[in-house]
Amino acid sequence: MTERKTRTKLVHDGIRRSQYGEMAEAMFLTQGFAYPSAEAAEARFLNASDDEFIYARYGNPTTRMFEDRMASIEGTEDAFACASGMAAINGALTCLVKAGDHIVAARQMFGSCLHVLKVLQGFGVDVTLVDGTDLDAWRAAMRPETKICFFESVSNPGLEVMDVAGIVKIAHEGGATVVVDNVFASPIFSRAVELGADVIVYSATKHIDGGGRVLGGIVLGSKEYIRGPLETYVKHTGGAMSPFHAWVLLSGLQTLDLRVRAQAANAAAVASAVAGHEKLARTVYPGLMDHPQHALAMEQMGSGGTMLALDLKGGKEAAFRFLNALQIVSISNNLGDAKSIATHPATTTHKNLSEEERAAIAITPGLIRVSMGIEDGGDLIADIKEALDAA
Repeated sequence: MTERKTRTKLVHDGIRRSQYGEMAEAMFLTQGFAYPSAEAAEARFLNASDDEFIYARYGNPTTRMFEDRMASIEGTEDAFACASGMAAINGALTCLVKAGDHIVAARQMFGSCLHVLKVLQGFGVDVTLVDGTDLDAWRAAMRPETKICFFESVSNPGLEVMDVAGIVKIAHEGGATVVVDNVFASPIFSRAVELGADVIVYSATKHIDGGGRVLGGIVLGSKEYIRGPLETYVKHTGGAMSPFHAWVLLSGLQTLDLRVRAQAANAAAVASAVAGHEKLARTVYPGLMDHPQHALAMEQMGSGGTMLALDLKGGKEAAFRFLNALQIVSISNNLGDAKSIATHPATTTHKNLSEEERAAIAITPGLIRVSMGIEDGGDLIADIKEALDAA
């Protein structure tokens, strides 16, 4: 049979049916598993197969279905599901380093990711933050003890696009592992594995769920990495995914391609409709021709994605007036949902950064991050334009 396309994989891959032949993925709500004999228990702890399970913190049939389906669509050998996106980030990084090691990371990053790096610094890991869009800065920061190069393929919330292939080349020449937070790209527009990234991380809470229902994260990479340092770290530190959440996410995956493409079409339409608006200092969307990395975004993702940023001229006061005037778009700090969401990063997701740190990554007092949903595009354009008028 020819290679299945993504939409088919999203519906069918990784499925495990019980003896009852159920159509929907089965949900195994159990914390443990029984063994037919003491000898079988010993054998399973020694070397469990992919279809043998020990304890829910180590693995679960429902969770394994989610992991296998995600690995299939991402193009990696294996995957491990975690309790949240941040549990996935923490596990992906921490399992690879020890005191004395060095990480080079893009400074354009979600606030909680920066916090994980600060925690690692407290344990003796050295961290250098660089302008993620500057390959020379990556090259200059590399050291013999550099173990990881870490970045968001599209930055949160500034929507700067990183040159994945360029960073991979620099990292691999220095013997470092490339860890990519790929949440803004989503699995639909991701080409990070093809471009050479070693480890891919998603907050499954975002596009993969798409319904604002559950927390989840997933780390994808080689079987040696996933079932070696990553699984060992996560299963012993307790960051494994709930089987119920895996079951919800399996349902979300079935419509992922349809939703993400509709969201991206809405983001492109809204960005084009409001670009140059008199109330805006700038409209940031990788799909617009004036975006500094427009060509790179098209090459890496084939799309501008589902996210845009609006920088209002009137600062925080204008931003709040804009947010409070929205009728369809909700004020929340999530993203990737089927519902459109607007966020003021300076007072929410990145509030713990200093004013200087926010300025360094272009988070101004007037910046609004917008995650486009699947509502009617005309309705969204009207809602945002009316809110801009109110600002």
